[in-house]
Parts: sequence; C-alpha cells; structure tokens
Amino acid sequence: MASRLLGRYARVLCRASSQAPAATAVTARLPPTVASHAEVQRAQGWPTVTQRLMCEGKTITKDDAFQTTPTFTKLDELIDKAAVPEDILLAWVEHGGNSNQAAYAVMKWTVLVLRTKGKIKDLTGDSRLMDMMDTMSQQVSAVWNGNLVSALKALWIMDVPPTDPVLSSVQTEVLWRVRRLTYKQLAYLADWGANKKGQQDIAVVNAALKQLELRWTEIADSKTVSGLISKGQRMSPALRDRLEDKALELSEGFSTEEIRKVSVALAAQSRRSVPLLRALSYHLLQKPSSEFTTPLILNMAYAYGKLNFHHSQVFQRMASELLPRVPELNSIDVVRCSKSLGFLKWLHIPLFEAFADHYIANSQNYNIPQLCNLLMTFARLGFQPSKGEEFFSKVHSELEESLSGLEPFLQTDVVWSLCVLQQAKPHYLLPLTQQQHRTKLLEASDSRVESYRLKLLHIAATLHLEHPDSSDSDSPAPPSASSVPANISPVQSSLREALQRLVGERMEALRTGVDTVYGWTIDGELVVDCDNKPVDVLPLPSGGGDQDLPVGVRRIAFMALEFPNFGSKSKDLLGRFVMMKRHLQLAGYITVEVPYYDWLELKTDWQKLAYLKDKLGKAVAEDMAK
Repeated sequence: MASRLLGRYARVLCRASSQAPAATAVTARLPPTVASHAEVQRAQGWPTVTQRLMCEGKTITKDDAFQTTPTFTKLDELIDKAAVPEDILLAWVEHGGNSNQAAYAVMKWTVLVLRTKGKIKDLTGDSRLMDMMDTMSQQVSAVWNGNLVSALKALWIMDVPPTDPVLSSVQTEVLWRVRRLTYKQLAYLADWGANKKGQQDIAVVNAALKQLELRWTEIADSKTVSGLISKGQRMSPALRDRLEDKALELSEGFSTEEIRKVSVALAAQSRRSVPLLRALSYHLLQKPSSEFTTPLILNMAYAYGKLNFHHSQVFQRMASELLPRVPELNSIDVVRCSKSLGFLKWLHIPLFEAFADHYIANSQNYNIPQLCNLLMTFARLGFQPSKGEEFFSKVHSELEESLSGLEPFLQTDVVWSLCVLQQAKPHYLLPLTQQQHRTKLLEASDSRVESYRLKLLHIAATLHLEHPDSSDSDSPAPPSASSVPANISPVQSSLREALQRLVGERMEALRTGVDTVYGWTIDGELVVDCDNKPVDVLPLPSGGGDQDLPVGVRRIAFMALEFPNFGSKSKDLLGRFVMMKRHLQLAGYITVEVPYYDWLELKTDWQKLAYLKDKLGKAVAEDMAK
C-alpha cells in the first residue's frame, strides 16, 4: 500500500512540476500568506528533493554519483602487508575498523595461522581476535559478499561451536544473501562446507547447492567445475548430471590436476560417465610428459579400474611413463597400480616384469596383504614372471609361516591364485579341503558363497589332478556342484545348437552344459571314435573325465570362450581359464576352444559345422602328436 501511494505521489509531483508556470501564476494571485504557506507544505512533504526532478530523465551529474569503492585506510595496508598473525592483531588494536574490515582481517589472520603452522585452537581465545569477531557480528549486514563468505570459511577452520553467536549471525546473513552470491562464491560454500555436520552448516551448503542447480549455466571455469564434482556427496542427481555436462563442455581447458581430480571423484561416486571419461582421456593424452607425474598415473589407473573404463592409448602412455620410475616406487604404489590394471584385465608385460623385479629387490618392504594382492593380480592376468623361480622362492618363504594365519576368505583367494600360477604346494591345499574350512566359507551369508564354493572345487581339483600322490582315497570329497542354473550366453547357446546338428541322430554321444566335479562347466561333451565320428556310449561316464573308455574312443570338451575370458585388447586367456583348460586336459579331455571372435564371424549353419569339424580334427591330431 505504501509503495502504491508513493508511486501516485511521484506522478502527481512530476505533473505539478511540468505545470510550474501556471502554478506560479496562480500563486501570484493568492494572498501572500496563502502562497508562502503552500510552499512550506511542499518543502516539508519532500525534504530530500534534489535538483533533478523524476520526470527529467535518468542522467545524473558527477556530484550525485555514489562512491562504491571505500577509501583505502592504514588498517587495510597493514593487513595486506602482515607476515604473521600477530601483525594483524596489533594493527586492529591500533587503528580499529568497520565490520567489513573485521571480516577481511579474520580471514587473513586464519590464513597466516595456517601458513605459519600455528595451532588455531590455542589462539582463538585472544581478546583482540574476539573483538574483531564481535565487530563483524554486530554489523554483519555491512560486510561485502566476498569477505562474508571468506569469514564463514575462517570460522569453519577455527572450528567455532555451532552455538556461537558470531557463527550464527554470519550463517544467517549468508542464507539471506545466497541469491546474490556469484557462482564462484556458491561453489566455495559447497566445497568448504561439504564435511560439516552442524544443522545450520548443512542448511548453508544445501542452499548454495540449490542455487548452483538453478544457475549452473553461469559456470565458466574448469576449476569451479572440478572442485564441485569432487565434492558431490550431497548433490542431487540432477546437479551432478549438469556438472558433468559442463565439465564435458570445458574439458579442453582442464589441467592434468583437474583431470585427475574429476576422474577420481567419478570413481569414488561410481559414476561411469563415458562421454566425459573419453574427453578427459583424449585431453590427457595431449599433455606433455613433464605433467605425467607418478601420483597422476596411479590415481588415473585407480579411476579407470574402479569404473572399468578402457582406453588402451592412455594405458600405453601411462605404462611407458611409469616404467622407468618403478624402482623408485614403494610397495604400496606397486600393489595399487598392479591391482588397478588387473581389474582392467590389461597386461603390459614389461611393466609387470618390473613389478616382479621390484618385489624381488624389495621383498622385505612388502607386508603379507600386499603380497597377497600382488599374487591375486598376477593370477587374474595369468602372468608368469620371467624370473619365476627367484620370485616364487621369495613368495613361498613368506607364505610358509603366514598362510595358515590368514582369515579364511583371503587364505582361499591366495591358495586359488597359486593354483592358477601352478605354484600351489600340497600342504597349502590339504587344509582347505577339510570340512572345517569349507564350513567357515559356505556358512557366510553374503553373495561371495557361490564364488568361493567354486574356488574350493578348483583347489580340490588341483590337489587331485596335479598332485595325485598327495591325494588318497581317505581325502575328503570336494563339495557338490551348485544346483542353481547358470545363465547361457548367445555364443554358448549357438554353440550347443551347432553341436546338436553335428551329431545328428546320435544324441547319446553328446551332452551340453556339463558340470564336472572339478568346478568347471563344459559347453559340449562329445565322445568320438578314431575317425572323429560320434559314438554312442551308454551309460556315458559322469563329468570326471578320467574314467576308462573303450579303446580308440576319445572324450572331447568344447569350450565357448567369451569376450570377458580374455585380456583387454588381447587373445590371451585370463589365468582362470588357462587353469580350466589345464584341468580338463589332465582329467582326460581333449579340449576344443571356440573363441567368440571366430564364432561370431560365422553366419550360416554350414560354416559353423565346417568350423567345428576343422577344430575337432586339429585338436585330435595335436593330441595324437603328443
């Protein structure tokens, strides 16, 4: 209502001013006492009237300009020149200042304390500092936005209690002004307050994030984007998506540190943004070698491994940059890098040879968990060091005393890895085939049970097939196979259909999806004679493979090898499937490998039958040549 009245009054005043000559004439005809009375009333009604009337346009003279820049005082000069926190406190006592200067002084004091490595908690009780904070609090509305945000950061650094009136007044003022803050100031609030637990602190951070979500298009620098993405715990999914879009837009200007920060943040948040990762990888490749520091390489390897993102050019670049520095690494860095590359199924032979040499030269610096992780990585990739005898002699000397003391799941992983690497000794295997150990694993209530059930089967198979002298009839039987049906891939389904067409009417000679007692599943088990013709054998012995068969009869195991069974950008099988092939051969099978990259090239049924016959003939010929 008041605003409407003021508006109407202004319009009437402008209209009256434009009719000034007429008004003067009327006033002249009035008695002197009445005219003077009217002028006095107008002067009292508009005491702040200026030379320029509202109706005369918007131009103002220099004399009317408002000076927004305050005068640079002696206190400001001393604060800027301060080298230690005491300088600021002395300057404040000597000159004093307003609330805006107090906020700037508090921020500068905090920075100097951190720079000089002082203990903030021991210094916050100083009366001079308290006076500065009180001055800032009493006139907090006069503090500039930048100094207000910096003052809040300083109070957070000082770990001021949430009930402190100074902190409360600053937080309240920030909440009042949050819409007027720049996007950089909002980003600072979201960054600095990300780990704060106070109710009012959370309100400030949430308000800043809400404004960023509404104004994300204003963000124009890579530093702000990378900082926000790295602090994305409290962000809404919509804001995260928009920040990733903005990072993709600005990725060309990212420094290597910003690329590292964003990649690690994506990995920590499990956000596999493929377009952004591709852009970051491309721009990372453009960076000079001087910027490929060891921490950058290790962190990028971790991020790629965590997100399962493959970029062979980046991997090659990182390996070539890291290879000369391997002797300078510590055991933690070697294990971290090898484990990340192991998750990616990417085997760079020279680099992994360097890792093995590093262990040989520095085995005393590796603790047992680090050694276990290194062995599991080598087993996953099926990597056999060229200095295997020296490497494994040191490994066995460490495991002889500590293996039995590991927790059951880790012990099983390590022994299984030694089985893959053909380094498992019988006294490693026998304790894991005991009922007591199997009970500890199989009674767990998590999703790992099925995986460890299969690993126990593989360990028992290694003992039975590779160490027959140590396995007698009194040994406990391996665990029974799972009754849960496995998912059939398109390649496996197509292979099984082709095998049924291969045998024609002799279906008794073929079995598909055979679960052996060794923990391996065979896609097709076929019995053939000396001419490679299917043979009816009833009853067909169970999936053990080592039972006696009629003379001239051979048992064939068809293995469909999928894309995940191979290393990245390689046709070499991973360690698990190398052990599978070895076990089946020791069990009496002739293995026929059907890799996906060959099978998917076959378009017709005729091509598939011809391919299977050719592979079968070659496998039998190789077996006969042995």
